[in-house]
Amino acid sequence: MSGNTRKGHLRQAGSAVAWLTLLILLTFVLQLTIPGFPQAFIFNPKTALTKPWVFVTSMFLHAGLEHLFFNLFALIMFGPLVESRIGSKEFLKIYFLSGIGGSVLYWLTIELGLAPAIPALGASGAIYGIMAAAAVYFPRLIVYSFGFIPLKMRDALILWFAMEFLGIFNPYSGIASAAHVGGIIIGYLYAKRLKREENWWESYFYAQQ
Repeated sequence: MSGNTRKGHLRQAGSAVAWLTLLILLTFVLQLTIPGFPQAFIFNPKTALTKPWVFVTSMFLHAGLEHLFFNLFALIMFGPLVESRIGSKEFLKIYFLSGIGGSVLYWLTIELGLAPAIPALGASGAIYGIMAAAAVYFPRLIVYSFGFIPLKMRDALILWFAMEFLGIFNPYSGIASAAHVGGIIIGYLYAKRLKREENWWESYFYAQQ
């Protein structure tokens, strides 16, 4: 399937980014209105294997307005670019696989003694996966890291990866950096595979003309 075919299908299907945004906002409202709501759905490394649904549900929870704002900002900034390029179905695959893969890597770092067993929540792993996919498809896109440093998307991704990788070894950061690293790795590898498939289909199609 060529890239153009994917885009045409997307315009008919609607926007996965919009649905994810609404779901995240709805979940945050439930957090504010139902006492103890997050406890059943948060990612607790000590009980994650006995409650496997938390690998998915935790990526829709947030620790506060600031946490929610920055995750939604990144989703709305990069999500439509990626979705318009690969279609809603593949976009959702990257989102969920990156989020789950991030939680798995976070759990592994705890099992290896690299991080304390602190419960985690947030869409950051999934969104880092989308940002990695954006770097694959739009490597020369200029973004402003830290709000004022202009970088090409591929260079920004390298910077983000390096910072989060180093963060894994800081047990006092309060940030699940391993989840971010896992999201980047999954999102990047999946997008690279998709891009190779698209190039193969396009080469085959034009060869038949």
